Amino acid sequence: MKKLFYLFISVFFMSSAAFAQDTDKKPQKGHTDTSKFRQLKELWATPTSTRTASGAPGFEYTQQKVDYVMNIRLDETNNRLYGDEKITYYNNSKDHLEYLWLQLDQNMRAPDSRTPLTESKAAGAWQTPEGFVKKNMEKPKDFGFKIESVKYEDGRELSHTFNYTMMRINLPKPLAPGGKFTFRIKWNYLINNSVVDGGRSGFEQFPDGNRAYTIAQFFPRLCVYNNVEGWQNMQFWGRSEWALEFGDYDVKITVPADHILDATGELQNEKEVLTKEQRNRFAKARKSYKDPVFIVNQKEAEANEKAGTNKTKTWHFKAKNVRDYAFASSRKYIWDAMAVKINGKNIMAVSLYPKEGNPLWEEHSTRVVANTLEEYSKLTFDYPYPKAISVHAKDQGMEYPMICFNYGRPNADGTYSDRVKNGMIGVITHEVGHNFFPMIVNSDERQWTWMDEGLNSFVEMLAEKDYDPNFPVRSLPKNIVGYMSMDQNNLSPIMSQGDYVKNFGPNAYTKPAAGLYMLRETVMGPELFDYAFSIYSKRWMFKHPTPADFFRSMEDASGMDLDWFWRGWFYTTDYCDIAIENVKPLYLTDKPNERTKQLQQQYPGYFARLGKLVFLTTNKDEANPSDVETYIKDLPADKKENLKKLPKYMYQVEFTKPGGLVMPLIVEITYADGTKKREQYPAEVWRKNDEKVNKVFISEKEIKSFLIDPDLETADIDTANNSWPRKTENKFDQFKDKAKQ
Repeated sequence: MKKLFYLFISVFFMSSAAFAQDTDKKPQKGHTDTSKFRQLKELWATPTSTRTASGAPGFEYTQQKVDYVMNIRLDETNNRLYGDEKITYYNNSKDHLEYLWLQLDQNMRAPDSRTPLTESKAAGAWQTPEGFVKKNMEKPKDFGFKIESVKYEDGRELSHTFNYTMMRINLPKPLAPGGKFTFRIKWNYLINNSVVDGGRSGFEQFPDGNRAYTIAQFFPRLCVYNNVEGWQNMQFWGRSEWALEFGDYDVKITVPADHILDATGELQNEKEVLTKEQRNRFAKARKSYKDPVFIVNQKEAEANEKAGTNKTKTWHFKAKNVRDYAFASSRKYIWDAMAVKINGKNIMAVSLYPKEGNPLWEEHSTRVVANTLEEYSKLTFDYPYPKAISVHAKDQGMEYPMICFNYGRPNADGTYSDRVKNGMIGVITHEVGHNFFPMIVNSDERQWTWMDEGLNSFVEMLAEKDYDPNFPVRSLPKNIVGYMSMDQNNLSPIMSQGDYVKNFGPNAYTKPAAGLYMLRETVMGPELFDYAFSIYSKRWMFKHPTPADFFRSMEDASGMDLDWFWRGWFYTTDYCDIAIENVKPLYLTDKPNERTKQLQQQYPGYFARLGKLVFLTTNKDEANPSDVETYIKDLPADKKENLKKLPKYMYQVEFTKPGGLVMPLIVEITYADGTKKREQYPAEVWRKNDEKVNKVFISEKEIKSFLIDPDLETADIDTANNSWPRKTENKFDQFKDKAKQ
């Protein structure tokens, strides 16, 4: 029956262009395909034996390896870090390398840094005295790496060249494929106060004179080289993060003897740095899966922070197959831990925090770490490292392999708001989640910020909801509407290098996460999405994926052509706005309208072959359903086999798309009796015409209203045009809503 009516409708509304061309018209010029559904592959690198068309690494995929042996010394008196490192670089590519590039991230804050020169700053009409002095009179601090020596392994001087935040090692001869090169660097630098000077690492000074050190980007380290893009040696301007090679680390860190320290890697000398009681507590923590066990409790930490010593202690760690290294050290730290079971394997969830973090941190931090490892592993792969550490730092949120630094501090009296609590839970989930993206799925953060921040923010939402079903997640599609509605001059496509992006946070974090949430919940469905996302994650564990590898993997593993989505959401700043343009009730009749009469006269042979016709009209006075029913009764028996009675109500709805994005069309129908029904049409409904679409709704009950996107799934920026009849809101109601806020 439905097929029959759709045939009648198509005849009723077809244009004369469907029958013939105007032979008097001159031929038109051709045009380039601008369809939102045209294929996107021309923007992606051509598949090769290193990166396949499916999105998987090819059989000739290679990447470099870099091993580090380091001796680090923290001079707490002078806030200076000293380091001596031996670096072994393995050339696994098929290329001969004439030089090696290293990152010197601390030079971003050196006196000769070019980062301040890139900032546009006008003179303010007023400033505090402290602010005026800092901006206009204060001498620059002596930050940045002090490279004491760069030498061959045998002690000879090795040629090198500095380029601000990069250093080039000038090799004596090209490093052949399969070869390795070992050299040494000795260095030191002044540690920044991360609260006063800013920065992703540094120290916090407490009123009692103690400090908590969260140390990262603290050593010269190798840039990524691959045989597709060459060296990733873009300068570090302070925003876009890092591209790093995997390798093995053997690190000894000397700190004051009363410090508690943890770091990337497994502790090698537990008996030398921990008391017998602390070792026993750790053994207990390794068997505790429900509640954290204190290795150092608050009472012990408070006693320890009053002491101070001139003695030192060296902590020795080893880490295999990691892309970076970081550590935290302070005499103020409370230390707790618990085990979490990941597919039969015990992983340690660990937290370090001063008493200023309590009671919030002892209640939530380690439990959030454990939950994050569990939930991320479900959607990606089993967490492969032995531990994950959450370290409390006042103004930081930063991630490294096995360790991260997180904010979220209660008031001095220990009270805290839901906002502070949720902010802490959110940042711990996010930063621990970075162990998966990019610490293991090792994308190029310097080039494509969204590949780690966006993917991580998406999985973060799912983990937060598991920890607390009422958690106010940030990156739902409805939360990106304000950003999508902004002045286009302040927007950049997601596929932009991070250093020049405006509104960096929404661009790199929220919009990609919201897009992936839409893909999972609205476009693909969880089953298809989760499988494809897991395939991508497993394919690129401990490797260097590109955006095309992600896009291709998601399509290849799900069997869905998503080019329309990548193009709109990632490559443009288009927004979603779908509207109900009009709704017309339709009535059955045996009489054609004037336009159909003209067509019958123009194409009599065509209509003669059709025989008797049923027509539709928008004029209720022309309705004649009884005659139509007679026509249908005359149908052959085989055509009437599955017929139902004539529908009582029919409506033609015209949907338009003022916005540039194509999205699924989700329509909620409300009937006169108050019941509801929902219809969802895939984004492909816009393939033939991405400006308007007509749909006919047939019902036994009168329809009272239509509503587009009732659950705000598609980030539609203007919901005022989503309903029929149009919803009107009086000014008094608006005033009441604002008053409540």
